[in-house]
Amino acid sequence: MTWQRSLREAVRSGLAVERTRLEPLAALRGAAGVAVVVALALWLTTPAFAASSAFGAFAAGMATFQRSWRPRPVLALAAGGGLAFSTFLGYLAAGHTAAFVALLAVWSLGAGTAWALGPTSGVVASLTVTVMLVVVTLPTSLPGALGHAGVIAFGGLVQAALIVVFPIRRWGAQRDALAEAFAAVADYARRLRHDPMAPFDPEPMMTARSAATLSPRQARRRPAQLRGVRAVAERIRPVLASLADPALGAAADGPERERARQLLAVAAEVLDAVAHSIRTGRPVRLPGQVAATLEEPEGGSPLRGPARRAAGRLAALLEEAVEEANGPSAADQAAVQGALLRPTVPKLLPLALRAVRRELRWDSPVLRHAVRLSVVTPLGYVLGWALPLGHGYWAPVTSTVVLRPDFSQTYARGVARFAGTLAGLLVAGAVMRFAAPGPLVCAGLAVVCLGLMYLLLRTGYAVASACLTAYVVFLLGMAGVGWHEAVTDRVLLTLLGGALAMAAYAVFPTWETTRLRERLADWLEATGRYAAEVVACYAHPADRRRHRRVREALLEFRSARLAWDQAVGRARVEPVRHRGLSPRASELAKDALTLMARGGMLLEAHLPSRDAPPIPEADAFAQAVRAATASGSAAIRQRSPFQPSLSTLRQRTADPALARATELIAEALEDLANAVRPSATAVREERGSGAARGKRRPTPEA
Repeated sequence: MTWQRSLREAVRSGLAVERTRLEPLAALRGAAGVAVVVALALWLTTPAFAASSAFGAFAAGMATFQRSWRPRPVLALAAGGGLAFSTFLGYLAAGHTAAFVALLAVWSLGAGTAWALGPTSGVVASLTVTVMLVVVTLPTSLPGALGHAGVIAFGGLVQAALIVVFPIRRWGAQRDALAEAFAAVADYARRLRHDPMAPFDPEPMMTARSAATLSPRQARRRPAQLRGVRAVAERIRPVLASLADPALGAAADGPERERARQLLAVAAEVLDAVAHSIRTGRPVRLPGQVAATLEEPEGGSPLRGPARRAAGRLAALLEEAVEEANGPSAADQAAVQGALLRPTVPKLLPLALRAVRRELRWDSPVLRHAVRLSVVTPLGYVLGWALPLGHGYWAPVTSTVVLRPDFSQTYARGVARFAGTLAGLLVAGAVMRFAAPGPLVCAGLAVVCLGLMYLLLRTGYAVASACLTAYVVFLLGMAGVGWHEAVTDRVLLTLLGGALAMAAYAVFPTWETTRLRERLADWLEATGRYAAEVVACYAHPADRRRHRRVREALLEFRSARLAWDQAVGRARVEPVRHRGLSPRASELAKDALTLMARGGMLLEAHLPSRDAPPIPEADAFAQAVRAATASGSAAIRQRSPFQPSLSTLRQRTADPALARATELIAEALEDLANAVRPSATAVREERGSGAARGKRRPTPEA
């Protein structure tokens, strides 16, 4: 994609307003927390202290609106504490420009590195930088700095208390995630009726698994509907694929196919009913014809062999899903004890250090983002105060909130920030100029704007930026800062901050396009491990650890596929030329690995029991898969062609499931080798650009 097209796409994405489900009660609660803190601060202290406390309550509320499975009170307290500490340090260094610039650089580097812990940590860490820049402009002494830090922490405490006292849709996020997983499996069943080779998107399953990872306190208190039912959805997915497969399940035409379509349609209805039950907390309600359809017809089922076994297992799993969703069962306590437990906050420190250590490499997007942020924020601060404009901190604030670890978000947010800031400044500036509201009215207007921002946060960054800008205008107006006198200066500084952020990414980029081969090799390795582990189960059916190894390999495969999908989505809008893996080759490689994973999924639906006789050739099949994927991943990374040795996989076996799976795996490996084989033109371009790779940026595509 050319720079022109990339920028046009960034403008379109940044100004887009999405229709999404609003959460008015949560927005009202967040705004009420800020209102309580501001009212108390105005009553007991000065407007400047009230502004500081409002920033703390605002940031704590923002943390609770981020996508996280942590308890919301914990997020609010962590955000309030982090802001209080950063603000106190900022006040200590604010009197010395050089010291404050150095503090900004170090703190911004740490805030950028926090993205290694996840998007929520990255967003909250960025807020500590922006609040430090804004709040330290309010003059104070050392005791005053302690007071400001205290009221900011108090704002986070109030938000946490309100969440505990007035819970909204308790366990709602976890219910939604689990319901989406069942809805995804239901949609998969419908698509299999018309396309037996339809792919399955694992992202809802991954999200549901993340939501099911609990703290010990959560594990003791979670509703019965959320205990163990996700595992049933996991087991249903391969059974559906096995039933629909023309070679292993129902025949492509005739009575078998019609019966398979009936069962798939009923499965979709049952799974949708289970999803609705989980989302609402009500019992499962099934249509009357469901039970009759699942029962074997009076004249006998037309299904035979593996297809008939899959149909029987599907009926049993659907019944289990309904029972699990309808209420407590005897296995509830065991499910609680066996739940994945999320580490407590104190135990997170070594995990966080390991996550940060993994990103300490020069090609890491997180490290590069941290370096960009640590340079741009101090530079914006110096330029903002050097220019003959008031309130120069507005430029580094804009740079901090615009910069993200990837190209598309950075440029889209830059456009949205400028448009939203312009709208918010014009509206709020006009109110301040012509109405001249007093401190109490300014406080009320700030709370209203913040409530609107919480409400519309997920509709688009431009809308949220407009509400946030108006909030800051009224809040600083309450503290006596004349925001209504120089709207033009704020617009120019916003433009400067956004331009600095965009220029920083262009000068020091992290292009996903050039890393696609690494992502593809990782995905191939994970897919090969999953397929090999499932195949090995047929050689060692009595091995008690087989299910755990298959499960771990499946999770690794899903993570690698999600990383690939995200990388391709980012690369699609980047203004750089591909390096040996064109968009067409990427699509073909994705199809090949999806086919390979399907082979493993079909085998997973028919895993042998522990007392089943072992299949000796399965061991050789598993070793062949491991060898082929290892050589293929190495060739992909080295940009060289590879020819997998598939003679072992093409040997005959008496087991129909194993025969079908090995056929698909061999076909997938051949398709992958053809997809990533570099053409003569690509090789010449790669060799010609190798000498100058470090001296010039990649040439945009024509």
